[in-house]
Amino acid sequence: MIVSHITLKNWRNFQVVDVPLGDRVFLVGPNASGKSNFLDAFRFLRDIAKAGGGLQRAVGDRGGLSKIRCLAARRYPDVEIDVTLSSSPDNGIKWRYAIGMKQQTRGARKPFLAYERVWQDANTILDRPDDEDRRDAERLTQTHLEQISANVDFREVARFLESVSYLHVVPQLIRHPRAFTGPGLPGDPFGRSLLERIGKTNDRTKRSRLKKIETALRIAVPQLKKLSYVVDSAEGGIPHLEAVYDHWRPQGAKQRESEFSDGTLRLVGLLWSLLEREAPLLLEEPELSLNAAIVRKLPALIHRMTRKNRRQVLISTHSAELLSDKGVGPDETLLLVPSPEGTTVRRASEYKDIRDLLEGGLSIGDVALPRIDPENMQQLLLFET
Repeated sequence: MIVSHITLKNWRNFQVVDVPLGDRVFLVGPNASGKSNFLDAFRFLRDIAKAGGGLQRAVGDRGGLSKIRCLAARRYPDVEIDVTLSSSPDNGIKWRYAIGMKQQTRGARKPFLAYERVWQDANTILDRPDDEDRRDAERLTQTHLEQISANVDFREVARFLESVSYLHVVPQLIRHPRAFTGPGLPGDPFGRSLLERIGKTNDRTKRSRLKKIETALRIAVPQLKKLSYVVDSAEGGIPHLEAVYDHWRPQGAKQRESEFSDGTLRLVGLLWSLLEREAPLLLEEPELSLNAAIVRKLPALIHRMTRKNRRQVLISTHSAELLSDKGVGPDETLLLVPSPEGTTVRRASEYKDIRDLLEGGLSIGDVALPRIDPENMQQLLLFET
């Protein structure tokens, strides 16, 4: 199942977003245009649906509803998210979940529901506030999505949204996870617990995934021959990734993750996450630290690794190399263009000049990136210290 359509109102950078989504989505825009905030709408729904989450925590973790609400919101201040779920982009609506949020005008100023609605196919199965909500307004501080006793009729939606994962690997966290004290972030978005996640996977699946990753790494990383997962008993059972590299020694030279390059660690984290499960995956700038030749192959690699299970992947990027792949289509590319009234989001295919240039043989990177360059960029050359 995928999110086949999303509507946002007054969500962070955006006054209004209303766009269809496919199996693969590329978010393209300048710095501070809202790429991360667009992805955060999916994380927000996940944080409501997950165990130990809920509306109050999801909003509180983001600093309150006033921090979430678009600065350009005026007469209509409610924050709304509306997602359509389908088995594929070409199939009709399977589920639709919509939520509108307000904030108490006095007291604790808690967020509460303006509405919560669920449709299955074309049938409405939840429409709040209902009579019980009107008798007890405190009920509107919680969604039915987060309550097992209340979401029985649409639990498939809750489980799907809870499964959304986000990845933006920070290599230093993988190399030195114990150097960063305190509890890890829920969902491990930066890869701190990657080795633990690998270790918890059953042995057969672990070996299969690592073999596939090794095959990719042997192409991308010079001299790498073998990748394996080991537990060092001398260190009290600490897990490690271990690679063997071609070397003047007959058996090669071994290195562990602490000696891997940033690019190698980011590639391992990306490949493992793509193999991990069928849930939607949110990728933040996967091109970082990678050789340009590798980056150019990422769209095709992601497509091959996700096409069997129809896993949806949403990717934010600034990379001309990544978008140089002629297989990246205008219907799967969203252009984010900021303005004083908020960022607009449109598919690249909606622009006639982009369609014409693509038909002439250019890539999305050639025609879309110049369109979202900040104005007056040449003035940076005049900057003096």
